[in-house]
Amino acid sequence: MTSAEVTRRRAMGAGLGALAGALAGCSGASGPVLRLRLATGPEGGPYNAFGQALAQAVAASGHRIEIVPVSTAASVNNLRKLDDGSVELALAMADAAEDAVLGREPFPRPTPVTALARVYVNYTHLVVAADGPVRSVKDLAGRPVAAGAAGSGVQVVTERVLRAAGLSGAPEPAPVPAADERPLGLAASVSALREGSVDALFWSGGVPTPALAALAREMPLRFLPLDDYVGPLRERYAPVYTAVTLPAGVYGLTEPVGTIGVGNYLMARADVPQDAVRDLLRVVFDRWRDLLREVTAGARLEPRFAISTGEVPLHPGAVAHYRSVYG
Repeated sequence: MTSAEVTRRRAMGAGLGALAGALAGCSGASGPVLRLRLATGPEGGPYNAFGQALAQAVAASGHRIEIVPVSTAASVNNLRKLDDGSVELALAMADAAEDAVLGREPFPRPTPVTALARVYVNYTHLVVAADGPVRSVKDLAGRPVAAGAAGSGVQVVTERVLRAAGLSGAPEPAPVPAADERPLGLAASVSALREGSVDALFWSGGVPTPALAALAREMPLRFLPLDDYVGPLRERYAPVYTAVTLPAGVYGLTEPVGTIGVGNYLMARADVPQDAVRDLLRVVFDRWRDLLREVTAGARLEPRFAISTGEVPLHPGAVAHYRSVYG
């Protein structure tokens, strides 16, 4: 199925049922407030921080919108919640979002979702104890690895990196033991690496991720390069994967470490009203510094960056916003 066919299917299937009951309260002549639930991620994680900051920014904006952050396992879980109508908005990593739109595993069919903006880039971290035996992805063969929480985007990129290395699924090029992937979220992954119950952890998030920065102050860590896997991932899946660099200085690194970048999308059901989307994007672009401050250092949100959502179509309200503001 092509992306155009997916878009047509989405437009035909989108209804108003997901917004039943979304109009909450009334404040005299000010009109009703549109209540939009935003699927974020686990408490303490970057998606949750972004969602809380967005809710506060929208509340202070004067727009008749209320954002209600919902804690989740993150990307894959969020996309399923969008599909079943239990939320109206969500954050998701670009690779998981494209899988949903195209009906690729783990989604059994194309999922009718849209993007509002590509808001920032996740950096894939592969972290091991500096005095441990793991010095490359290949060294993970047969070893316990914290692979991201079930239903998270971290789990998606971890599985794909390990598969490209021949450590998950069909071994390539020679039979070797698969990595022992353990479905752990960030907090549990950090604890497991600290305690030695896993030999490595994967994480995909902003730089610096506070939990990893704290761990680096507790014990010597090694951050392994993953940039050699960008090409194979792009070839097999999509150009959503890019080469990025963990800069020297962050986490105590003495030199840069090349790794895999994956965009993060602010997403919505197609039946969210266009006016609400336009108001929401005004807040996002007015307050992007505040929204990204606790998520990733040094990031900027620019229109040419925001509209780059690959196979995931922009919501009609987002299209109208970008055209009205940027031409």
